[in-house]
Amino acid sequence: MSKDPAILFYTGDFLNGCTDLTFEERGQYITLLCLQHQKGHLSEKTIRLSVGSVSVDVLKKFSKDENGNYFNDRMDVEIEKRQHFLDTRYFNGKKGGRPLKPNSKPNGKSNSKPKQNLSENDNEDINDNNKGVKILFSDFWELYNKKIGAKNKCIKKWDSLPLETQQKIISTMPNFISSIKDKQFQPYPETYLNQERWNDEIIIIPEKKISFDRPIPEDLKRIMAER
Repeated sequence: MSKDPAILFYTGDFLNGCTDLTFEERGQYITLLCLQHQKGHLSEKTIRLSVGSVSVDVLKKFSKDENGNYFNDRMDVEIEKRQHFLDTRYFNGKKGGRPLKPNSKPNGKSNSKPKQNLSENDNEDINDNNKGVKILFSDFWELYNKKIGAKNKCIKKWDSLPLETQQKIISTMPNFISSIKDKQFQPYPETYLNQERWNDEIIIIPEKKISFDRPIPEDLKRIMAER
Protein backbone atom coordinates (compact mmCIF):
# COMPACT_ATOMS: atom_id res chain seq x y z
CA MET A 1 0.00 0.00 0.00
CA SER A 2 1.40 3.42 -0.99
CA LYS A 3 1.86 6.18 1.53
CA ASP A 4 -1.18 8.41 2.01
CA PRO A 5 -0.32 11.59 0.08
CA ALA A 6 -2.73 13.90 1.91
CA ILE A 7 -3.61 15.17 5.35
CA LEU A 8 -5.83 17.91 6.75
CA PHE A 9 -3.77 21.07 7.11
CA TYR A 10 -5.18 23.90 9.24
CA THR A 11 -3.66 27.06 7.80
CA GLY A 12 -4.85 29.32 10.63
CA ASP A 13 -3.34 27.05 13.27
CA PHE A 14 -0.07 26.91 11.35
CA LEU A 15 0.18 30.68 11.00
CA ASN A 16 -0.68 31.23 14.67
CA GLY A 17 1.84 28.59 15.73
CA CYS A 18 4.79 30.13 13.90
CA THR A 19 4.39 33.86 14.58
CA ASP A 20 7.66 33.71 16.52
CA LEU A 21 9.57 32.18 13.58
CA THR A 22 11.44 33.90 10.77
CA PHE A 23 10.51 33.06 7.18
CA GLU A 24 13.53 30.77 6.94
CA GLU A 25 12.48 28.99 10.14
CA ARG A 26 8.93 28.63 8.85
CA GLY A 27 10.33 26.90 5.77
CA GLN A 28 12.24 24.49 8.00
CA TYR A 29 9.16 23.90 10.15
CA ILE A 30 6.77 23.07 7.31
CA THR A 31 9.42 20.87 5.66
CA LEU A 32 9.87 18.86 8.86
CA LEU A 33 6.11 18.49 9.27
CA CYS A 34 5.85 17.13 5.73
CA LEU A 35 8.75 14.75 6.36
CA GLN A 36 7.11 13.47 9.54
CA HIS A 37 3.91 12.79 7.62
CA GLN A 38 5.77 10.85 4.95
CA LYS A 39 8.54 9.16 6.96
CA GLY A 40 7.35 9.07 10.58
CA HIS A 41 9.36 10.34 13.54
CA LEU A 42 12.59 12.00 12.45
CA SER A 43 16.14 11.24 13.50
CA GLU A 44 18.68 14.03 13.97
CA LYS A 45 20.50 12.79 10.87
CA THR A 46 17.34 13.00 8.74
CA ILE A 47 16.72 16.53 9.98
CA ARG A 48 20.28 17.66 9.23
CA LEU A 49 20.25 16.15 5.74
CA SER A 50 16.85 17.66 4.93
CA VAL A 51 17.04 21.22 6.28
CA GLY A 52 20.58 21.66 7.62
CA SER A 53 21.04 23.43 10.93
CA VAL A 54 17.70 23.89 12.72
CA SER A 55 17.09 26.76 15.12
CA VAL A 56 16.15 26.18 18.74
CA ASP A 57 12.76 27.83 18.16
CA VAL A 58 11.90 25.33 15.40
CA LEU A 59 12.94 22.34 17.53
CA LYS A 60 10.66 23.61 20.31
CA LYS A 61 7.75 22.66 18.05
CA PHE A 62 8.78 19.00 18.32
CA SER A 63 8.98 16.41 21.09
CA LYS A 64 11.27 13.40 21.41
CA ASP A 65 9.99 9.82 21.46
CA GLU A 66 11.49 6.90 23.38
CA ASN A 67 14.04 6.35 20.60
CA GLY A 68 15.24 9.95 20.60
CA ASN A 69 13.48 10.80 17.34
CA TYR A 70 11.64 14.09 16.85
CA PHE A 71 7.90 14.44 16.21
CA ASN A 72 5.25 17.12 16.31
CA ASP A 73 2.34 16.07 18.56
CA ARG A 74 -0.33 17.75 16.43
CA MET A 75 0.96 16.07 13.27
CA ASP A 76 0.77 12.67 14.99
CA VAL A 77 -2.85 13.37 15.94
CA GLU A 78 -3.81 14.47 12.43
CA ILE A 79 -2.12 11.42 10.90
CA GLU A 80 -4.12 9.17 13.21
CA LYS A 81 -7.38 11.02 12.47
CA ARG A 82 -6.76 10.72 8.74
CA GLN A 83 -6.05 6.98 9.05
CA HIS A 84 -9.21 6.54 11.12
CA PHE A 85 -11.20 8.32 8.41
CA LEU A 86 -9.70 6.13 5.66
CA ASP A 87 -10.28 2.96 7.70
CA THR A 88 -13.96 3.74 8.24
CA ARG A 89 -14.40 4.51 4.53
CA TYR A 90 -12.74 1.19 3.70
CA PHE A 91 -14.86 -0.88 6.09
CA ASN A 92 -18.06 0.86 5.01
CA GLY A 93 -17.13 0.00 1.43
CA LYS A 94 -16.53 -3.63 2.37
CA LYS A 95 -20.04 -3.71 3.83
CA GLY A 96 -21.48 -2.38 0.58
CA GLY A 97 -21.61 1.26 1.62
CA ARG A 98 -24.20 2.96 3.75
CA PRO A 99 -27.65 1.28 3.78
CA LEU A 100 -30.38 2.92 1.68
CA LYS A 101 -32.87 5.09 3.51
CA PRO A 102 -36.46 3.80 3.69
CA ASN A 103 -37.68 6.44 1.19
CA SER A 104 -34.89 5.71 -1.31
CA LYS A 105 -35.74 4.26 -4.70
CA PRO A 106 -34.48 0.73 -5.55
CA ASN A 107 -32.07 2.08 -8.16
CA GLY A 108 -30.33 4.09 -5.45
CA LYS A 109 -31.77 7.47 -6.42
CA SER A 110 -33.20 9.38 -3.50
CA ASN A 111 -36.58 11.07 -3.57
CA SER A 112 -35.15 13.96 -1.63
CA LYS A 113 -33.14 16.85 -3.04
CA PRO A 114 -29.46 16.11 -3.55
CA LYS A 115 -27.23 17.18 -0.71
CA GLN A 116 -24.10 19.25 -1.11
CA ASN A 117 -20.85 17.33 -1.22
CA LEU A 118 -19.70 16.52 2.27
CA SER A 119 -16.30 17.63 3.42
CA GLU A 120 -13.87 15.11 4.86
CA ASN A 121 -14.72 16.25 8.38
CA ASP A 122 -18.43 15.76 7.68
CA ASN A 123 -17.77 12.21 6.49
CA GLU A 124 -15.69 11.55 9.57
CA ASP A 125 -18.46 12.79 11.87
CA ILE A 126 -21.01 10.53 10.14
CA ASN A 127 -18.77 7.50 10.43
CA ASP A 128 -18.04 8.24 14.08
CA ASN A 129 -21.76 7.99 14.81
CA ASN A 130 -21.88 4.41 13.51
CA LYS A 131 -21.83 1.69 16.11
CA GLY A 132 -18.58 -0.24 16.25
CA VAL A 133 -16.27 2.62 15.27
CA LYS A 134 -13.45 2.69 17.79
CA ILE A 135 -12.61 5.68 19.96
CA LEU A 136 -9.58 7.59 18.72
CA PHE A 137 -6.31 7.05 20.56
CA SER A 138 -5.85 10.83 20.61
CA ASP A 139 -8.95 11.08 22.85
CA PHE A 140 -7.43 8.62 25.32
CA TRP A 141 -4.06 10.39 25.12
CA GLU A 142 -5.58 13.79 25.91
CA LEU A 143 -7.90 12.57 28.68
CA TYR A 144 -5.22 10.51 30.43
CA ASN A 145 -3.12 13.68 30.40
CA LYS A 146 0.33 12.22 31.06
CA LYS A 147 1.99 12.49 27.66
CA ILE A 148 5.23 10.67 28.33
CA GLY A 149 6.62 7.25 27.50
CA ALA A 150 6.35 5.04 24.43
CA LYS A 151 3.51 6.67 22.50
CA ASN A 152 3.85 4.41 19.46
CA LYS A 153 3.48 1.30 21.61
CA CYS A 154 0.45 2.85 23.30
CA ILE A 155 -1.18 3.48 19.93
CA LYS A 156 -0.70 -0.17 18.89
CA LYS A 157 -2.06 -1.39 22.22
CA TRP A 158 -5.07 0.94 22.06
CA ASP A 159 -5.95 -0.07 18.51
CA SER A 160 -5.90 -3.74 19.54
CA LEU A 161 -8.48 -3.23 22.31
CA PRO A 162 -12.17 -4.10 21.77
CA LEU A 163 -14.59 -1.18 21.60
CA GLU A 164 -16.21 -2.18 24.90
CA THR A 165 -12.84 -2.04 26.65
CA GLN A 166 -12.07 1.36 25.15
CA GLN A 167 -15.43 2.64 26.39
CA LYS A 168 -14.77 1.25 29.86
CA ILE A 169 -11.38 2.97 29.94
CA ILE A 170 -12.89 6.32 28.97
CA SER A 171 -15.76 5.98 31.45
CA THR A 172 -13.60 4.94 34.43
CA MET A 173 -10.63 7.20 33.74
CA PRO A 174 -11.85 10.29 35.69
CA ASN A 175 -12.29 8.24 38.86
CA PHE A 176 -8.97 6.47 38.30
CA ILE A 177 -7.12 9.76 37.95
CA SER A 178 -8.93 11.32 40.92
CA SER A 179 -7.84 8.37 43.09
CA ILE A 180 -4.16 9.28 42.61
CA LYS A 181 -2.89 11.61 45.31
CA ASP A 182 0.13 12.88 43.39
CA LYS A 183 0.50 13.22 39.60
CA GLN A 184 4.00 11.73 39.72
CA PHE A 185 2.48 8.43 40.88
CA GLN A 186 0.10 8.24 37.91
CA PRO A 187 1.29 5.31 35.77
CA TYR A 188 2.77 5.95 32.35
CA PRO A 189 0.10 5.46 29.67
CA GLU A 190 1.84 2.31 28.42
CA THR A 191 1.88 0.85 31.94
CA TYR A 192 -1.79 1.74 32.43
CA LEU A 193 -2.76 -0.08 29.24
CA ASN A 194 -0.49 -3.11 29.64
CA GLN A 195 -1.51 -3.71 33.26
CA GLU A 196 -5.21 -3.11 32.51
CA ARG A 197 -5.42 -0.59 35.33
CA TRP A 198 -8.98 0.33 34.37
CA ASN A 199 -9.95 -2.81 36.29
CA ASP A 200 -8.41 -1.49 39.54
CA GLU A 201 -10.55 -1.04 42.61
CA ILE A 202 -10.79 2.73 42.83
CA ILE A 203 -10.87 4.83 45.99
CA ILE A 204 -11.91 8.35 45.02
CA ILE A 205 -10.43 11.42 46.66
CA PRO A 206 -13.60 13.54 47.07
CA GLU A 207 -12.28 17.09 46.65
CA LYS A 208 -9.74 16.44 43.91
CA LYS A 209 -10.56 18.17 40.63
CA ILE A 210 -9.41 16.85 37.27
CA SER A 211 -8.40 19.21 34.49
CA PHE A 212 -7.92 18.35 30.83
CA ASP A 213 -5.87 20.13 28.18
CA ARG A 214 -8.83 20.41 25.81
CA PRO A 215 -12.67 20.21 26.00
CA ILE A 216 -14.06 16.68 26.29
CA PRO A 217 -15.99 15.65 23.13
CA GLU A 218 -19.74 15.23 23.70
CA ASP A 219 -19.72 11.53 22.69
CA LEU A 220 -17.06 10.78 25.32
CA LYS A 221 -19.03 12.71 27.94
CA ARG A 222 -21.97 10.41 27.24
CA ILE A 223 -19.78 7.34 27.70
CA MET A 224 -18.46 8.72 31.01
CA ALA A 225 -22.00 9.41 32.24
CA GLU A 226 -23.13 5.84 31.57
CA ARG A 227 -20.84 4.32 34.23
